[in-house]
Amino acid sequence: MKPDWTAPATLLADPEWVRTRIGGAAKLYGCARPEVLGTIWWYSLSSVLVAPAVESLVAAASAGRALDGETADRGESPERADRVASPSPTGTAPAEPSALSAPADPAAANHSAGPVLADPSLDAMELDLLADGRFLGARSTRPLSGGLPELGAALAGALGAAIATVAAVTGARARALGAIATDSIGNRLLWTPDPERAMALAEPLVAAIGLGLPKPRFVRVGRTPAVRRASCCLIYEVGNPKCVSCPRQTPAERDARLRAALG
Repeated sequence: MKPDWTAPATLLADPEWVRTRIGGAAKLYGCARPEVLGTIWWYSLSSVLVAPAVESLVAAASAGRALDGETADRGESPERADRVASPSPTGTAPAEPSALSAPADPAAANHSAGPVLADPSLDAMELDLLADGRFLGARSTRPLSGGLPELGAALAGALGAAIATVAAVTGARARALGAIATDSIGNRLLWTPDPERAMALAEPLVAAIGLGLPKPRFVRVGRTPAVRRASCCLIYEVGNPKCVSCPRQTPAERDARLRAALG
């Protein structure tokens, strides 16, 4: 699917642009309190915003690139488990990794010892949108020098600015929006080609970001990993069913729905 338009991610720090986009979300989800629409909108946006950085980090680790002063394991990865992630309120499928995380300048990759990290800074990111306002994907326009500490710092700047804007415009709590960011990172890790290796990167990455984000958590249903959500997207507030992994249901109900979904 091709985007209808592309926007620079720096607009995520523009309150008027964000207010307009969130207001347009009412056409998709119906009228609701601003904090509800803002939370649903951020749930969708955060998933695509973190994707290039997360996917490039997993690719670098899988290739054995030193990310934090130590060389990553070059051995074979554990047997790959089936991937599952919390469904997006937008209903859009995750974009292909190659479309999200390829560096804008291929020559830059030739000077690297391995796969390059994608810079997630807002001034390096572009967002692809559909005409109805849904986010189709995102990409970084430049590589990032350094390793995990530098990636965490860049993500902190991008996420911190976007969360602050959404919170200011809608009244949604920044802490709740931060928990959504953690879950988006966890989901994107599971969507990579090597989810077993990727899950080991989750806690160090979130720790490198800081911002008071909660630790990422995973559960297994049989052999299949899934995110144990710390956040709620509030999609049920606009008349839709709760997500399968929604934390606002009893543990027994959540476990039963996960087992039914994962087989």
